[in-house]
Amino acid sequence: MAVPSQSTRFGHIYPPDEAWLARAVEEVVIEPDLPIIDTHHHLWQRPDHRYLLHELLNDLGRGHYVTATVFLQCHAMYRADGPEEWRPIGETEFVAGIAAMSDSGSYGRTRVAAGIVGFADLTLGDRVEPVLEAHIRAAGGRFRGVRHSGNWDADPIIGNGAPGPDIYRRPDFRAGLARLSALGLSLDAWVFFTQLEDVIDLARSHPSSNIIVGHVGGVLGYGPYAGRRDEVYAAWKASITELAKCANVTMKLGGMMMRAALYDYKAAQRPISSEELAAAWRPYMETCIDLFGARRCMFESNFPVEKMGIGWVPLWNTFKRIAAGASDDEKHALFHDTAKRIYRL
Repeated sequence: MAVPSQSTRFGHIYPPDEAWLARAVEEVVIEPDLPIIDTHHHLWQRPDHRYLLHELLNDLGRGHYVTATVFLQCHAMYRADGPEEWRPIGETEFVAGIAAMSDSGSYGRTRVAAGIVGFADLTLGDRVEPVLEAHIRAAGGRFRGVRHSGNWDADPIIGNGAPGPDIYRRPDFRAGLARLSALGLSLDAWVFFTQLEDVIDLARSHPSSNIIVGHVGGVLGYGPYAGRRDEVYAAWKASITELAKCANVTMKLGGMMMRAALYDYKAAQRPISSEELAAAWRPYMETCIDLFGARRCMFESNFPVEKMGIGWVPLWNTFKRIAAGASDDEKHALFHDTAKRIYRL
């Protein structure tokens, strides 16, 4: 599998090519009755791409038994005006409306956005509390936490989600995290593998906080990390081993399509198969399952982002192939029960 060129980077990914995805349709759904909670997907309307309820339902309808989903912050439908710190509440209002549509029973068996993870600027410190309370009110009982991204790399080709390094070490951020945790809400932490020490320090300093690490800990395989797979894996594994010792941290398995750059979907003649993708992702995901245990790991689709390289059925078949050696109880934890407990669904 070729490594993507440096032009394959965050922000240059839309829209998905449905005709290309159709070149490698997998008809067989592995373990179709295994219940799933998708712990990480987005909903948005962008100039070049729409992924709203009907687009999500189209993917859900292709196979796999998804009982519920968790929406993750993606800067969708923020309020157009008002104080900056209050604008992200618009996203929660928008998703709560879609969740209400789903709850009506008119759109199938999946409870879409049963949990909502939005954004509030935790560097507001104590001042973030009224913003969090507004999210809770806007979500109609579905608000579960905040994703405040800390991902940053010195090379601009990587594409950063944070304005600079070490945001999780700032005293004002940690004061905001204390307010978040006091309200019973979780933190979705998103960093690159080079920053996992920041999450370890944060988790140790706030042992009562519920911290969820996204995308297998942010493995990178392009830009300055291209051609250094073994070196990156060794550094990532060392940090993941320490992170797993923090009992208040849960790991999401998924979200590696772009950043890990384990195959060049931009150049491929057809999408990768679930068997091929499982072979590429297994060393990372099996390591997480071994270190964290099934009760602290949960799978995520990261749709529609992952849709740049693979369709819905083969993506979840990939996860099921990776988990094939697990017991029935472990499978239920990985695909459903951990998410239900961690996100309080």
